Amino acid sequence: MAIRPATDNLVLAGRPFPLGAHPEGGGVRFAVTSTVADAVEVCLISEDGSERRVELTERTFGVWHGLVPGVTSGQKYGYRVHGPYDPSRGLRCNPDKILVDPYATRITGALTDLTAALGHAGDPMHHRRSKVDSLGSVPLSVVTSHGGPDTGVKPEVPFEESVIYEMHVKGFTQRNPEIPANLRGTYLGLAHPAAIEHLVRLGVTAVELLPVHWFTEEPYLVRTGRKNYWGYSPLGYFAPHAGYASEPGREVAEFRTMVAALHAANIEVILDVVFNHTCEGGLDGPTLSFRGLDAPAYYLHAGRGNVIDLTGCGNTLEPRSPTVIRLVTDSLRYWATEMGVDGFRFDLASTLGRPGGGAFDRDSALLTAITTDPVLSRCKLIAEPWDVTGHGYRVGDFGAQWAEWNGRYRDTVRDFWRGAVGVDDLAFRLSGSSDLYDHNLRRPWQSVNFITAHDGFTLRDLVSYNEKHNEANGEDNRDGTNDNRSWNHGAEGETDDPEIRELRARQARNLLATLLLSTGTPMLVAGDELWRTQGGNNNAYCLDDETSWLDWSGDPDATAMLAFTRRLVHLRAASPALRQPEFFEGRTTPTGRPDLIWFRPDGEEMTEEDWFDGGRRTLMMWIDGSNSQSRTREGELIADHSWLLILHSGDEPVKVTLPGAEFGATLKPTLDTTTPDGSPATPGALTPGSRLTLPARALLLLRAPRDITPR
Repeated sequence: MAIRPATDNLVLAGRPFPLGAHPEGGGVRFAVTSTVADAVEVCLISEDGSERRVELTERTFGVWHGLVPGVTSGQKYGYRVHGPYDPSRGLRCNPDKILVDPYATRITGALTDLTAALGHAGDPMHHRRSKVDSLGSVPLSVVTSHGGPDTGVKPEVPFEESVIYEMHVKGFTQRNPEIPANLRGTYLGLAHPAAIEHLVRLGVTAVELLPVHWFTEEPYLVRTGRKNYWGYSPLGYFAPHAGYASEPGREVAEFRTMVAALHAANIEVILDVVFNHTCEGGLDGPTLSFRGLDAPAYYLHAGRGNVIDLTGCGNTLEPRSPTVIRLVTDSLRYWATEMGVDGFRFDLASTLGRPGGGAFDRDSALLTAITTDPVLSRCKLIAEPWDVTGHGYRVGDFGAQWAEWNGRYRDTVRDFWRGAVGVDDLAFRLSGSSDLYDHNLRRPWQSVNFITAHDGFTLRDLVSYNEKHNEANGEDNRDGTNDNRSWNHGAEGETDDPEIRELRARQARNLLATLLLSTGTPMLVAGDELWRTQGGNNNAYCLDDETSWLDWSGDPDATAMLAFTRRLVHLRAASPALRQPEFFEGRTTPTGRPDLIWFRPDGEEMTEEDWFDGGRRTLMMWIDGSNSQSRTREGELIADHSWLLILHSGDEPVKVTLPGAEFGATLKPTLDTTTPDGSPATPGALTPGSRLTLPARALLLLRAPRDITPR
């Protein structure tokens, strides 16, 4: 590449903060952190690929900075770092590698030559650095100005009213025929009225987007010519992923437009963020940014320069490093303010609480910095409370301000409906998981309940496969979990057997109904309501094709599942007692009864001995709505109907005796999973104490009309 000297430029001192590239004062002020560098050059790349290097001579607090006159928005740039290359100490400075700015708000290009991007020559632990220049083979940063389309008014939906919809920006819209072809798979596709209408009619209150930080393929995917579809391989924590823009270079504006459209529909935007590792991978991976700037400041290291891998991705960000703490909090604030985002789900969040790779600390420096930040403390903060190690499984252990993906909920509900467990643990999951969260000042809605997620089987596959079928991933079916807790109901995969198909659909309705009727925050996965299948693939991270994209063709089975899901979500929204923000405490209600009572099928209350009966497959849950702890937006308590939820996972019908007259004059069937749309098979009101027969594997919800007259 041609290199032009920068002697014609007077570089002004500028200032160290904020970090990144910022147009100001007739030029651009550049600021980048490296505590180990001897010198740092900002490299300005022209359209013909030639390079002009400008040395940043000012260093303050470990930040190299300078204002370069004459530079404007749209300028491509990178950094070259001169300094020690000593792998035994974790130091990997290499000026032959052009580095992406960690604070770049736009990134362009791609990793096209893995060999050119490697900072080492030969063994990565030997002291031989690569002399191959990486310019032209790696992504570049682009100077941008802040601002753009307005992101609208944040809905600020109370957590207890939230229904989260996990989705992939591209996969949600790529096959939707109602969205123009040029917008499918993009931010603007998600902003299209057809996409918004589906979300509104479904009734969800928030979309949780799989990673939209700028990402690139991991080295092993590059070597095999495959793609990272999910996006859990970040390079830029401030830049929207360019692949989701309908027009290259407009990803910032299009993202903001998408947020505005969702906000206008009263739907919040939650980002799945990956602050546990980066795309640079292990020591044999490329040097694209962090490794070349200051590897010990960004990554967990063990002795002799080795890295600690708590993520299964080759590296782990060091959560006690001031450089990482600043990067994470600055990034989150940027997305919450400039980009209008309402909350964040933290991938493998346990790593953020393991300084030095040691024991988990809910009050670690990074977790504390997030929750005490005046901007971030107002956002929805959701932890995935595990990493890839046994010690990292911390469900229920995060601090007061954190909601958590409740993996215990997923496992228990799956096990119950496949007939593998009794009802003791199920009761905790139905009532908000008080055993996990009724401590440390937390609320039931901090349990994010889910049955399926992006990784794992879809809902349809969960009831259609006993084993994973990941051959298309190119890893000989070794990838993906084997702990699926699934059941194919008599045939592996697709079948024409009408009895198996009916049972699968009913079991899916049982799972969905349990999810939406449980206390806590429910999370749905995009496509489950459309009866989507991945053909038994439970780890489709690299399949950017019809396997992963939603099918909008709407066959009869999909149409029925969509109608059932809509019914459920709207039932929950209209029933405050089913989404209370306080734990059940056995408190006496205005009707003179406790707020929560558990019944056996014979209509008698559960005894302590009953709970330890592992063969029990039927449970009745009474919620007294007269003392519902749900409130209006103004803070007033809302009285509701009372509810009786009956769950039966046995393979034979069961006779059930309804509670007596003291629990209501009538009980009105409201939801029945034995019918495709959930309408009650027997719609008439039932009298107290009456007996009914519940079919095998069925769920029934009955409403006792509101009665708040004190006894």
